[in-house]
Amino acid sequence: MGEPAYPAARAIAPRIQAHFETHPGGLPAPDATVIETLIDAAFWASLRREEGVTPKISLAYVDPAQTGEPLLFGHPLPPTAAALAKLAPAVERRGIHLGVWPIDGELCVWGTTQRLPPHCFVIEVVNSGLLVVKQRSALLGKFVNVAVLEGDEVKFVDERTAQVPGCPGVLQSLLGFGHPEGPAAGAEGVNVLVQLAASMRSHGRGGALLVTPSGSDAWLLSVVTPMPYALNPPFTGLSALIRAHGGGAPSLGHLDDMRHAVEGVAGLTAVDGAMVMNDAYDVLAFGAKITRRKGSASVERIVVTEPIEGSAQTVVSPGQFGGTRHLSAAQFVHDQPGSVALVASQDGRFTIFKWSPAEDMVHAHRVEALLL
Repeated sequence: MGEPAYPAARAIAPRIQAHFETHPGGLPAPDATVIETLIDAAFWASLRREEGVTPKISLAYVDPAQTGEPLLFGHPLPPTAAALAKLAPAVERRGIHLGVWPIDGELCVWGTTQRLPPHCFVIEVVNSGLLVVKQRSALLGKFVNVAVLEGDEVKFVDERTAQVPGCPGVLQSLLGFGHPEGPAAGAEGVNVLVQLAASMRSHGRGGALLVTPSGSDAWLLSVVTPMPYALNPPFTGLSALIRAHGGGAPSLGHLDDMRHAVEGVAGLTAVDGAMVMNDAYDVLAFGAKITRRKGSASVERIVVTEPIEGSAQTVVSPGQFGGTRHLSAAQFVHDQPGSVALVASQDGRFTIFKWSPAEDMVHAHRVEALLL
């Protein structure tokens, strides 16, 4: 007996179809029936267990002819929850997608691929009952979230947030828009911040990353000195890799080196305190304790937004918004308005703090829905 229908799948399928029709990239947009079928199957697969483990699956609606070196099954499989859960252990590693496409008029799982064309429709199982609809950005070559489904709750990403004055470059990149920020390597530098954010969130210990203007030591006025883990000289391994790329097409070796460097640097944020990195991506310190700059007022209010449709802007005290880590980050950005602070919570929340001249206060951008 098949599972009952997942109501959210039918409710959002026309909206998802409309999104892909208005973001054409040379690929046919999946119709509402296909979208509903794949979301439904992915949802029920997410509630199953294979040897006690929640399936982690990425489904891509793509013709195998449009992928590079696909792994093709001799007998395509039906896109059912049972079939997907059985396959999950083989495809749970990041970057492997199960390909789905009509074959002889029937929707089938034809095999796997690690290469997808731009604007491809992807549905990813993140956890039990937690799904993310994504597409691959042609501009940045990475995946951009379109909608998040958690049980009966659906969140649509609001791309218009990227057009708001003062939107942080890392947030614009998460939304699929390029915005070079800092002197190191333009768009790739911003993408490195996205990778750092994702890695910070994935280690699950919580952490803070402070990005300061290069060539300035003003940030030292906002941390307790001497610092237990100041770096002398600064660690330049990550910035050197960014500069070595030089904006050209990255090789597989370069991508592997970048991934290892990002993971190593992001791991420093798990140490109690904050990691400090300048906007040239040189790591200056970690485990730093933030303090209010001498003569500066305490932060009393911050403006909070989330790039989700229907989300209202609010103004709250830092204490209402989060714990000590969030309060310290807000204070740092208040005292060092040229800096940006990225904060990961142990519960999965992720916030970007940046000074907003328009609001004349610290702006907290909640972005965890973009990092799933």
